[in-house]
Amino acid sequence: MSLSVLLAAGSTPSPSPSTSTDPTVATLQDAQESATNAASWVQQNWSTWLAIGLRVLLILVIAAVLRVAVRRAITKFIERMNRTAQAVDGTALGGLLVNVERRRQRSQAIGSVLRSVASFLIMGTAALMILATFEINLAPLLASAGVAGVAIGFGARNLVTDFLSGVFMILEDQYGVGDTIDAGVASGEVIEVGLRVTKLRGDNGEIWYVRNGEVKRIGNLSQGWATAGVDVTVRASEDLDRVQSVLNEVAEGMSKEEPWNERLWGPIEVLGLDSVLLDSMVVRVSAKTMPGKALSVERELRWRIKRAFDAADIRIVGGPVPEPEEDPAPDPTETVAAPSAHANPTSPQTTAASPIASPTAPSSAPK
Repeated sequence: MSLSVLLAAGSTPSPSPSTSTDPTVATLQDAQESATNAASWVQQNWSTWLAIGLRVLLILVIAAVLRVAVRRAITKFIERMNRTAQAVDGTALGGLLVNVERRRQRSQAIGSVLRSVASFLIMGTAALMILATFEINLAPLLASAGVAGVAIGFGARNLVTDFLSGVFMILEDQYGVGDTIDAGVASGEVIEVGLRVTKLRGDNGEIWYVRNGEVKRIGNLSQGWATAGVDVTVRASEDLDRVQSVLNEVAEGMSKEEPWNERLWGPIEVLGLDSVLLDSMVVRVSAKTMPGKALSVERELRWRIKRAFDAADIRIVGGPVPEPEEDPAPDPTETVAAPSAHANPTSPQTTAASPIASPTAPSSAPK
């Protein structure tokens, strides 16, 4: 082979695709390789992702349907409670039960608590199930939630105490709207019952906001039944049989008239002598009434007893009657002047007050 041939062959080398330096060709190749890898990865894992997506969708659908069903069931239960209260309101049986407003507020509070608890439990469980579907370790999350719950519990323990106390007060029906209660820290008529605070209206019209967690004892004066008691004070000389007869007539007449026959849950009883004094005696009259109606029954009973005693000429006294004081007889010595020491001429006072006599001059005539 000649030198010219070798030089010619060396000057015109054949191109090789592996030694190409064109950036456009390299970018297209990389993109083609990435697309191929992605398609291969999707082809290998599409069934797993589809199963995870379907599982998450199924969990959400079941949670939503269950939440709606539970909330609707709670709402229907509350509406049924309200309809039962409205059906008996205004009747004799209604007095044995709580009034409509009290039942309505109590049922609404219970319904709100139940709906919130149901929603929290259902949606919280669904969220944990979704995280478990993605194979996320829930142990650190649950541990962090426990620590956060303990910290919040210590920081807001008063708020938690008020809330839990309010829940149990409502569930146990310790009191309701319209009741007169003695909560220890305040007393009055309940105008609103909340999960954290109870509002009371005092005797002078003031409104007390009482935290449920501060209530250690509750005296409900409006639950069940009330007692109307009247003390009648008469003279000790009155005939007891006659007094008892008049009181029985008043009780019988009041028990047969409207609306007292609905407010009285038992006969008006003359209990007898409550106390006996030297000039008076107290007769006790009592009756069982509807809750919150004892004061009106007592007023009407006093009115009727006073009119009946006036007609029977029986005197009602409020205690020992003081006897009128008599004017004392005039003292005859009041017009006589007190004796004076100057009236006695030999008294030292008279002597001291007498003028001093002038001395007599001696005679000096010469003999």
